[in-house]
Amino acid sequence: MFENIITQAAANQLKTDILSRKLAPSMLFYGTEASGKGSAAIELARVLSCENNSGADAKAAALAPWNCGCSSCARHRMLMHPDLAMLGPRNFAAEIAASRAAFLRDPSAAAGRSLFIRSLRKLTARFSPAVWEFESKTGKFNPLPVLESLEEELDEFESLSSTPETVKPKSIEKLTDSLLKNAIKLEDEGVSDAVPIAQVRKAAYWCRLAPFGKRKTLIIENADRMKEEARNSLLKLLEEPPDTVNIVLTARRREAVIPTILSRLRPYRFLTRSAEQEMEIIRRVFRDPAAVVQNGAEGEIANTVNGTASGPVKAYLDTFLPQPPEKLLPLAAFFVVSVSRAAAAFAKNKGNEIPPMLQIMGNYCNLIAESVGSRTTDTGETIAILISESGNFEGKSFPRFLAQVLDLVYRSLSQCPPDPGLIACGDIWRKRLTETLSANGVWHQRPELALESLFYRLREELAG
Repeated sequence: MFENIITQAAANQLKTDILSRKLAPSMLFYGTEASGKGSAAIELARVLSCENNSGADAKAAALAPWNCGCSSCARHRMLMHPDLAMLGPRNFAAEIAASRAAFLRDPSAAAGRSLFIRSLRKLTARFSPAVWEFESKTGKFNPLPVLESLEEELDEFESLSSTPETVKPKSIEKLTDSLLKNAIKLEDEGVSDAVPIAQVRKAAYWCRLAPFGKRKTLIIENADRMKEEARNSLLKLLEEPPDTVNIVLTARRREAVIPTILSRLRPYRFLTRSAEQEMEIIRRVFRDPAAVVQNGAEGEIANTVNGTASGPVKAYLDTFLPQPPEKLLPLAAFFVVSVSRAAAAFAKNKGNEIPPMLQIMGNYCNLIAESVGSRTTDTGETIAILISESGNFEGKSFPRFLAQVLDLVYRSLSQCPPDPGLIACGDIWRKRLTETLSANGVWHQRPELALESLFYRLREELAG
C-alpha cells in the first residue's frame, strides 16, 4: 500500500495508522502544491476498499498492494469505483497534458496509458451524480454535451490503447489531442474555483447511503477555498460522520482551514521535497528522462496572491498548460506597463505630480513585455490584446496571470529608492488584484470585464 506515494513520510504514517486500526474517520492532508496529497487520498480510498485487506495481522504489511487483483482495487485504479467521490478544484489541464505526453512517448506502456486515463477520470469524477447535478434554470454553462463527448472518446481510447500495435500513431495522437481539448473546455467552464455548497450537500447525502463494497471515501481537494455556507454544511457532516465513510480534505496550508473544521480532522503534513526527489518523481511518474526544470528565483514564479511557491514538479506540470508561465509573464508585464503609463497620464491631466514609482514600474516591466509588441494606455486596446494573446485565459490561467502581475509589481517596487508611498502603492495593487481574483473565481465575472474594472481602479488610485 502507498507504493505510488514517493518520498512522503505522511504515507508511512497513514500505513501505520491503518495497520494499527487507529485511522481517523476524517483527515486533513496539507502541504505545498504537487506534494502528493491528492494521490495519497485516492490511494487511501483504494486501500480501505480492498477486498483482501482483512485487518492488522502478521501479514498486514503485504495487504492491499498497488497491483492487487481484487475487483475493488481494479475499479479504484481506474477511478471508477462507486464508493469513491471527489470534488473541489485542482489544476486538471496541466496533469492531463503531461500524462498525455508520457503516454505518447511509449504508447505500448501500460503505466503511461493508466496515467493518462486516471488524469482524465479525476476531472470527470467532479461530475459524478454523487456530487454534481446540472441546474438548467441557473443559465450557467451546461457541461453535459462536453462531458458526454469526453466520455465517448475516453471509451474509444481505452479500447484502442489496449492494443497499441494495431493502431496508427497519428490516430491515437489525434484522439488524445481531442480528449485534452475537451478536458480543458470542461474544466474552464464547468469546474468552480470554490467548492459550491450544492456539491457539499449532495456529497453529505451520498455519504449516508450504504456503500457498494466495504467503505466509502469522500475527497474534497483545496477545501480551504470553500465559501462560508459550504463550510457550514461540511461541518454538520464532520460532526456526525457515518461509520462506513472516511473523509479526506486537502489544503495547501493547515491554518487556511477554519478552526471549527480543523478540530474535527486528523492532520497529515506532506513535506516539501528536495529538488532531487522531485526530479526523480518526474522521471518515474511521467517517464520523462530528458526533463530539465529550472528551480530557484529564475525558474519559478511565486504565487503572491495565495502565498505559495512552486517546486520542480509544479514547474514541470506548468510547462504543459495551455497558457504556460513563460507566455503569461510578458502579458503580465504588458499590463503593468499599460496601467503605469495610463496612471501617469491621468495624474498629469489632473495637474498632479506623477508618482516616481510609476515610471520605475513601467521601465522595469517594459523589457519583459517586449515580446507583446504593443505599447498603449488605452483600456479597451490593452484588454483586447490580453484576451487575444492568452486565448481568453484558457486553462484557468487568469488567477496565475494576476499572481504574476503582483509578483512583477513587488519586484519593480523593490528597485525604487525609499519613499513613503511605496507601501501604499503595493497595497493598492494587492487589494485590487485580490478583489479581481475573487470577482472571477467566486462570482464568475469574465476576465475581460474583471480586467476593465481593475484597469480603471488602478489608474485612478495610482495617479493619486
